[in-house]
Amino acid sequence: MSESDTGLRARLVDVGVELVAAEGAQALTLREIARRAGVSHGAPRRYFPTHLELLSAIARRGFADLAGRVEATLAAGGDPRTQVSELSRAYLEFALDNPGMYELMFRHDLLESGHLGLRETSLPLFGLLVDLLGRVRPEADARRVAGALWANLHGIAQLWHWGSLQLATGGEDFAPLLEAALLAHLSPREAR
Repeated sequence: MSESDTGLRARLVDVGVELVAAEGAQALTLREIARRAGVSHGAPRRYFPTHLELLSAIARRGFADLAGRVEATLAAGGDPRTQVSELSRAYLEFALDNPGMYELMFRHDLLESGHLGLRETSLPLFGLLVDLLGRVRPEADARRVAGALWANLHGIAQLWHWGSLQLATGGEDFAPLLEAALLAHLSPREAR
């Protein structure tokens, strides 16, 4: 691939990232991305033969951003329990700051398709959570606890984004819900 091809490929992904941030995942059509990139509506197919491949490349950027945030958060160190708490907070903040990208990242059809190794991009974050939970709760099946905590965090993110949790709880901050989720999954005897 020539340098100009690489540049246009990256520009198409950049435009997709901007579009998903501004208008949500439903706005990510090949035609709209091409229009905003200033190329013909067929040009994206030269670099991304299917729509799923372009969506996967855009979602990959989201996973890279989330991974960067988690790495920066965990760089401060701390015991595994604190790191689980900080990782969970970073995850929720990312989801709430980037609802369109977050929705795109967890589309089953993208993850299942295997395009651009998207699943392999997302699994290390889950592996990190499993590792930390294994150190916090060595008596438990860390993979199951991580799955349950992740599902809880995902639910908080979605319901908060939709406004449902604020209505149901009367809260204006997701922190108490995060604390309750961590308490439920990290065991009460050691929770903060």
